[in-house]
Amino acid sequence: MKSRRLFFLICFAVLSCTGLFAQEGEEGRGDYLTLKIAVMGPGDELYFWWGHIALVIEDAVSGQNRFYDYGVFDFRQDNFFVNFVFGRLVYHCAATAAEDNYGIYRAANRDITLYTLDLPAAAKEEIRLSAERNVLPENRNYYYHHFDDNCATRIRDIIDMAVGGAFKETFGEAPGRYTLRQHVRRHTWFSPFYDWILNFLMGQVIDRPITVWDEMFLPSEIGRRIERFSYAGSAGTERKLVARVEILNRAVNRPAALDVPRRQWPRELVFSAGLSLVLLLFMGMRSRARTARAGRVLLGLSQSCLGVFFGLAGSVLFFMSFFTNHDYTYQNSNLLYVNPLLLAAVPLGCISLSKKPRRRFAAEQFLKSLWTYVFLGGMLSMVIKLFPGFYQQNQVDQALTLPVAFALSFFPRWIGRMFPRSRRPAVGREGAEGA
Repeated sequence: MKSRRLFFLICFAVLSCTGLFAQEGEEGRGDYLTLKIAVMGPGDELYFWWGHIALVIEDAVSGQNRFYDYGVFDFRQDNFFVNFVFGRLVYHCAATAAEDNYGIYRAANRDITLYTLDLPAAAKEEIRLSAERNVLPENRNYYYHHFDDNCATRIRDIIDMAVGGAFKETFGEAPGRYTLRQHVRRHTWFSPFYDWILNFLMGQVIDRPITVWDEMFLPSEIGRRIERFSYAGSAGTERKLVARVEILNRAVNRPAALDVPRRQWPRELVFSAGLSLVLLLFMGMRSRARTARAGRVLLGLSQSCLGVFFGLAGSVLFFMSFFTNHDYTYQNSNLLYVNPLLLAAVPLGCISLSKKPRRRFAAEQFLKSLWTYVFLGGMLSMVIKLFPGFYQQNQVDQALTLPVAFALSFFPRWIGRMFPRSRRPAVGREGAEGA
């Protein structure tokens, strides 16, 4: 009996010591951890143009280097494209080998910069445990938002947790450099089509003043801020957050994001003015007997094509503004002049080619009325900017649309009537006829 009791006491002591040592080892594990923020530059695909970011934890005890990525999505998800269209895109967090990820980004010709964080051991262990909880199946999924909840904002919040809230305290009220729209367009400047269409779809909500904290929806802005950030250490002394910066890869021959946003509307205005001159040329051809047929065909087809482009763009905007969770498209004054009504230009442009004069005349009048509405709606969208609650930075949209709408509207005819051509003297006409 005594031997059995002694055996249980020994087992209890062994188990207690084992648990104690494990607990002490777990508490001191932060001393063996190295935390890094990996910032990757833009990639080829549109959804990679704004870069990427991840948390890297290197464990000297286990030998593991874990890459915690909060921006993972899968095209094979159930209803992926339906959810994307309606603004319910599900992203998740995943942990994979860091070196494998570095190799992928190198092969994709993307910048890779590592920022090693100088943090107390307890803070590093707290972040490791939090990251491990985030990758659990029950915790890893979240609804992605382009500006409020994405791969970058999640890393931003982790950094703030690591320094006890000092990160948000410093940048939460600090005025940002640019608006959300300007930050987006710093990364789309090199692609005229996507630059225009994305700007067209985004509404007034992203033209309001923002803070530096808000700007860190971009990975590059996090890298920019943490490199210069300092916080109070345990002894009350100032401590730089970033101890070391490593550049693992530099992209070659890739358009870089602009430091300062460009004024893009002059480019659209020049293009639209040139297109308007071509349309006026077609009108001139239509008024001459020899080229009337060719001018009518070119003008009608041109208006049908414009109806397809602007009508589809307006339809997408209308749908996103009223039927989806894409809140950054809400309150968009572009709907005043570019909306699904412009799809009517597609059949009207074809009807204007009819050989029946009445049908052709009716289609032409409807088209002129439609483009007059577009021009007046665009002018209204400019006037309401005088009221702060309606301000929208949509000059590029107006610059592309209004010159074309003016050229195709009733206004050129009205101006022509106000300034008629000077007639030649009757003698000259009679002489010409006699000749």
